[in-house]
Amino acid sequence: MRVLVEVRVTATGTDWQSWQQSWDRQQEWYMPDREERFRVMLDMVEAVVGPEPSVLDLACGTGSITDRLLRRFPRATSTGVDLDPALLAIARGTFEGDDRVTFVTADLKDAGWTGRLPHRSYDAVLTATALHWLHSEPLTTLYGRIGGIVRDGGVFMNADHMIDTDTPRINAAERVLRHAAMDRARAAGALDWAQWWDLAAKDPVLAAPTAERFAIYGEHADGDMPSVHWHARTLREAGFAEARAVWASPSDSMVLAVK
Repeated sequence: MRVLVEVRVTATGTDWQSWQQSWDRQQEWYMPDREERFRVMLDMVEAVVGPEPSVLDLACGTGSITDRLLRRFPRATSTGVDLDPALLAIARGTFEGDDRVTFVTADLKDAGWTGRLPHRSYDAVLTATALHWLHSEPLTTLYGRIGGIVRDGGVFMNADHMIDTDTPRINAAERVLRHAAMDRARAAGALDWAQWWDLAAKDPVLAAPTAERFAIYGEHADGDMPSVHWHARTLREAGFAEARAVWASPSDSMVLAVK
């Protein structure tokens, strides 16, 4: 697996699609089944709310979910919300001129972040590999707010690192195998998180927002990563009628909640 490390500057500006692709390759180094979780996520969106959903792409980053959403459902609309100025720069550049997409800068830990959204409710709120940045208490609060913006009959899905502490031997064996595969991919040229951000910091367009991003977040997550059972229970307590896992890999899970 090789990661695209050279991003071209075209006659009209930065090649945002190259940045988008390089982000995907970097994320796939950690999660080789990343596309499968997106496929299942969109399968369940279609199954529950249909092929023309209004979607909130929560902690959207570069817009990975939005990209796959619109390719599969051309009549869908998406609001991406994030605080990361560098990833939002890539997202806004990638989707510039697409009136199906809106991006909002907001901190999900702020009580009033939902007031910045262009719509009061959504058919689906989707997020992937993002909320593990939060500890359990602020994540519980966030789930309560999400429960208020998913319409009745709508869905919330979170695909992320969800650790079952009741299975330490299984967890350890999976981790050894996964990291061996990551080492082989690195030897073949894959970039990790830190190397990707080093490239962004050297880019003339992304250097300033990258510096701002690290001032906001620091180096990486320090969240709790509770089990899928905790997520399902907490979502039901937040007002969702049903919640359970609909996809899992040996290391990650995706929980689906229906309002």
